[in-house]
Amino acid sequence: MPTLFITSPLEPEYAARMAGLDPRLTVDYQPDLLPVARFPADHGGAPLTRTAEQQARWKAGLAGADILWGVPSAVDGAHATRVQWIQGTSTGVGPAVAKLNRPDLHVTTARGVHARPLAEFVFMALLAHFRGLAALRADQKMHHWRRGCVEEIAGKTLVILGAGDLARGCARIARALDMHVVAVARDPGRDRVHAGLFDEVVASSALHAAMRRADAFVITVPFTPLTDRMVDAAALACLPRGAAFVNIGRGTVVDEAALVAALRSGQVGYAALDVTAVEPLPEDSPLWDMPNVLISPHSASTVSTENAQIVDIFAHNLQLWLDGRRSEMRNVLDQVKLY
Repeated sequence: MPTLFITSPLEPEYAARMAGLDPRLTVDYQPDLLPVARFPADHGGAPLTRTAEQQARWKAGLAGADILWGVPSAVDGAHATRVQWIQGTSTGVGPAVAKLNRPDLHVTTARGVHARPLAEFVFMALLAHFRGLAALRADQKMHHWRRGCVEEIAGKTLVILGAGDLARGCARIARALDMHVVAVARDPGRDRVHAGLFDEVVASSALHAAMRRADAFVITVPFTPLTDRMVDAAALACLPRGAAFVNIGRGTVVDEAALVAALRSGQVGYAALDVTAVEPLPEDSPLWDMPNVLISPHSASTVSTENAQIVDIFAHNLQLWLDGRRSEMRNVLDQVKLY
């Protein structure tokens, strides 16, 4: 009987649900070995120091597992020599999996779970910017009744770096708001179920040209060798002056020093950042105090229903895995492309 070892914080009801999915599966759930969750769907948890006895149980759990819930560190992964399948708790697990140096592993991600909450964050930020929320709040604080004129989001062009699941979530709302949606993709000709949500899909080689048309620019791609600092000073200079900028992908996709300079100069008029190059964002980062920047502590995707949805993915894949139909599993990580 295969054993699932839970390696990241998880509510007991979800561990119990997985234990009841199939009698062929044994679930090893030892909450005292896991960091304490600081909020619902906290997959990192508070800092944890295990006793010698707990550490021995931890290593034994890793060594006895066929399946892991959560991607282990490279150090922990060295103990998990029997593991054949890892269910990740995020979409961008590629770099962590690469450090395990186990191309034989079957890894599935949480792709699809975060598209809606991240898209809601994107449009919370964009609507606040274009509709002048900061000015309204300032006037309200001063008891100042001052009429004015703001920007309409309808008719504006949204350029999305990426054409995957997160881009799909953003495009769906953008289309409902009558925006023109341009996706920039590594493979623009690829068959996508959600292709109809994009008005245009252009190649990565056309990124700069697409950015020249952007009223708002959103990054949705993961970090890979190909996306490392893909949005650099030259790319940012292509944006129309005052454009809005949102990053829900990875901070290392952006040259952060160049972004700070663009925000200071007004080349980028506003930025909403759920991710940064270094996390947590260092206390001395100028981004904290810039009036045209919204900082989110890599939490825009975290909602109370997140773990329930990831368990749904696991439940779907478990039956296929147990029945030897692994080619039919959802959300399988490509360990070459790292997404």
